[in-house]
Amino acid sequence: MFFLQATSSKVSTVLFLGTLGMLVLTISLVIFIIFHQRRVIRFQNKLQQMEQDQQKILLNASIKLQEEERQRLAADLHDDAGPLLATARLYLNENLVNQDKSTQLQSIFQARQIIDDTIQLIRNISHSLMPPTLKNFGLESAVNDLFQKISGSGSINASSRFHEYKDRLKAEKELVIFRIVQELINNILKHSSASFIHLTQNVHGDKFYLRIHHDGRGIVQADFDKLNRSTVGLGLKNISSRLRVVQGNINFEKDISQTYYKVTIELPKDEPYE
Repeated sequence: MFFLQATSSKVSTVLFLGTLGMLVLTISLVIFIIFHQRRVIRFQNKLQQMEQDQQKILLNASIKLQEEERQRLAADLHDDAGPLLATARLYLNENLVNQDKSTQLQSIFQARQIIDDTIQLIRNISHSLMPPTLKNFGLESAVNDLFQKISGSGSINASSRFHEYKDRLKAEKELVIFRIVQELINNILKHSSASFIHLTQNVHGDKFYLRIHHDGRGIVQADFDKLNRSTVGLGLKNISSRLRVVQGNINFEKDISQTYYKVTIELPKDEPYE
């Protein structure tokens, strides 16, 4: 009887120790999994932060490159186009009317040659400024690429969607539209403190529309018109000038919900780019 009790006690002890061991092992495994998951999460967060930092570096490099390109353009116009136009002006001075007809015709011919050279120079500069993505793949690809770079910076949620852009517009028109979008996005990034920017494109009847929505500080049409009449707002004046080239209109408004601003660009739909 005593032997059976001792055996039963030993079995109970073994079961208790076994259960305790399994419990300790389970708790250890759970703790290991928790710490491992935390390490994985920290690693993923660090990797995500590194990717965002890399995108910011790329975005800053892109902005710096654009600024350098603008400075180069200004230098080219100042150093090359400026002297050519000044020379043409010399041939077309106020004494031209007092010269004999033969001299007048020669001066006009020389001035015309110089003006033609200037036009070709400006055309070459314009072609060199055409973004490769825009030139090779069109407006949709160029805008989507711009928004992907902005969104990749991690500082703002940017997205774009083209609904009806099966055929490309003329190359010159695509470039004008792209520059307008760039200027608008640049203003939003600099001044609005928005958390998101979204662009949509569609066609209604014979009109081509681009709409940009953002939830930051913005302007309405009255503000835009006022800035266009003032001595400030050069970027907005550039937008107006470019819109006149493509016979377009722009409208700034605040959504009826008063939660975000909307900019609508409207242009006549022309023949597709061949």
